[in-house]
Amino acid sequence: MKITSVETIGLSLPVGRTYYNTDGAGTKNEWGRLTRVSPKRPTPVAEYAIVRIETDQGVAGIGEAPVDIGFFGQTLEQVRAAVDDYLGPQIVGADPFDREMLAHRIAYRGNSCARSGIDLALHDLMGKALGVPVSDLLGGSGKARVPVAVEIAGGPPDEMARACLEYIAQGVRAFKPKIGGYPNRDAERLAAIRQAVGPDVSLRADANQGYSVKEAIALCRLAEARGVGLELLEQPVPAWDLQGMAAVRRAVDTLIEADESCFSIHDAMQVVRHEAADVLNVKVAKAGGLYNAKRIATIAEAAGLQCVLGTAFGLGITRAAKLHLASATVRMIDAVEFTEIGLHEALLCEPDNSHLALPLDDGCLPVPDGPGLGVALDWDKAEQYRV
Repeated sequence: MKITSVETIGLSLPVGRTYYNTDGAGTKNEWGRLTRVSPKRPTPVAEYAIVRIETDQGVAGIGEAPVDIGFFGQTLEQVRAAVDDYLGPQIVGADPFDREMLAHRIAYRGNSCARSGIDLALHDLMGKALGVPVSDLLGGSGKARVPVAVEIAGGPPDEMARACLEYIAQGVRAFKPKIGGYPNRDAERLAAIRQAVGPDVSLRADANQGYSVKEAIALCRLAEARGVGLELLEQPVPAWDLQGMAAVRRAVDTLIEADESCFSIHDAMQVVRHEAADVLNVKVAKAGGLYNAKRIATIAEAAGLQCVLGTAFGLGITRAAKLHLASATVRMIDAVEFTEIGLHEALLCEPDNSHLALPLDDGCLPVPDGPGLGVALDWDKAEQYRV
């Protein structure tokens, strides 16, 4: 089997809500924007590059590259050009099963989104060719359902607590409020949420690099003193300050998680060497695809750390990929962050068309069990948002 073509389709979807730069948030340094807003596009949108890989045997794979100029530093135009004009042509003519060689061939620094779109399409293609789900390619399916965690936008304590209760009504039992910058106010937010949701709900927090070392330590101690039961604190200090994050980790009982500090396998090793975190945040697009995401999880396992599979704004293709990765990775903390379920529709075919549309059921999402990623893009719906 040989790859004959690699091409992208750009999509731009309006979003119904945002989780960043929220009015009333405590974050003084929110790094990254979810949506593109400009004079030409005043309505917030989320943008994606759909990647399609075809072969000489008629088997095709579909992948997806999310775009976030703030977090990833890549625009839709950059991602599409990278795939169509540079990375894609490098794998045309190759055997799609030469996974490691192909990953190395397109491993250009700073193109994680483009590489992830290609990687997902390759995994979808390989699974379809073998007639097995992608989870089998990653180590086997260890679970049929994955509990969902949801991020909560920063704001007044009562509003954040109310947002959690809305998701609890849908069965969700894990939350990650956005905080960062003001320890006393943030401790109030966390305490209000804990009082509203009760003691049995998982509560994480994401500082998005918003604290100094002393502020991060103060926040953890305030949360501990108020009995918040904080499961972990994500990226308390700037991504480059591994020594500072290590100092926070040594000073508090709360688990510390690396997100912006951990993009690549090399970043993961630096976090381990500095003893800067207890948990690594793994995102498919951030890692450059499932292949590298699994390698990061292996590094965490070797170092005795755990992993969180974080929010990766995307369509149903990325959501399915996350479910396969979570199912096949032992060191992944159970609740997987799927904030994207409240952003816009997944653009997947409905179940009556024999393809799974990933419905939320009692706070969980089902792991697709069909060949490849086990889902199919609804091309008619997608055409409405085509760029």
